[in-house]
Amino acid sequence: MNQHYDDKAGAGSAATDEQDAMQDVGRRQVLKSALGLGAVAIAPAIWTSKAQAQTRTLVVRDPAGPYVKAMTEAFYLPFEKATGVKIDRVTADHEPTSQFKAMVETKNYFWDVVSLSMGAYGVVDSQGLVEPLDWSGEMNEIPKQYQRPGLFAYDVAATTIVYNIERYGDKPPQSWADFWDVDRFKGRRAMRRHPFDTIEEALLADGVPLANVYPLDLPRAFRKLDQIKPHVAVWWTGGAQASQLIKSGEVDLIATWNGRAQAAIDDGAKYRLAWNQGIAVVDGLSIPKGSPKAALAKEFIKFCANAERQAVFSSYISYGPTNPNAFKYISADRAAILPSNPKYMPNLILQTPEAWAAQKDKATEMFDTWVTTKA
Repeated sequence: MNQHYDDKAGAGSAATDEQDAMQDVGRRQVLKSALGLGAVAIAPAIWTSKAQAQTRTLVVRDPAGPYVKAMTEAFYLPFEKATGVKIDRVTADHEPTSQFKAMVETKNYFWDVVSLSMGAYGVVDSQGLVEPLDWSGEMNEIPKQYQRPGLFAYDVAATTIVYNIERYGDKPPQSWADFWDVDRFKGRRAMRRHPFDTIEEALLADGVPLANVYPLDLPRAFRKLDQIKPHVAVWWTGGAQASQLIKSGEVDLIATWNGRAQAAIDDGAKYRLAWNQGIAVVDGLSIPKGSPKAALAKEFIKFCANAERQAVFSSYISYGPTNPNAFKYISADRAAILPSNPKYMPNLILQTPEAWAAQKDKATEMFDTWVTTKA
């Protein structure tokens, strides 16, 4: 699963489809009018290109939920306007690695561009299923730590400590060691029922420096988790649940995704995020290998690398841009809630598929046994 994907599938898709249809009709009317005035004779190359573009579409699989509005306004509609190429967005299961593989193996390409977490990308890339991208121009403005040959990272999210400001006042927890300190920071706690993030949190709480978290020392992590387990009131399993725990005030401290926490805060929840020692992840766009629309898909992906478009994306969803130049177009208030803010990044750890590749299965098996065993 992409670790911070929204649980609401398809939110806003009906409105987007209607808007797309209206724009498509509008483009045909403009073309018809221009043809009637002899525009083809005046500028044949331009109008031939436009006419061809109108017959083209790209199907983009995105994570749905709040991503729909953000990606529509930042990427889909501007690309349609600039090129005449229609974007059809679809929703699918989270971490759609099996569908991705099926497309390449059967050569039945029902998606042209696919949003993946970096972890999911690691799975399909290791099997040779991904088209390489062109990293020239604005694509190369993306920091090297986010770049992978076949994945364009378009946002940064983070798992952080989220705390009740009314309970902890001017001396809130600021590290995972504080989260573990049940004497200084009394209150109900919630953590994710999954080894991703949770293992890193335990190691950081035990004093492991950010730079030394990987490879994961699993025995050490579980010894530290043993200490906090009796004090965890809720092991949450989905973003909607985590957000509701904050909205209701059911817990005082929770380890969760910044976007889910920010949504609850925007709705009036009296909580705040502690960015120190956050665990960052990225979402990216990939192209199935052998896709007949690979060239057009690469054109769309390059379009999404633009700093101003990424700034628009982050104005609709509280995940940070990957192009650092986007912050030139983002207000200071908005930048303060985005994980890729240059002020926060030095104190975050980036979770990558390479970091988890050799230990994912073992860690998952150990965690599933551990979490179901009585403390």
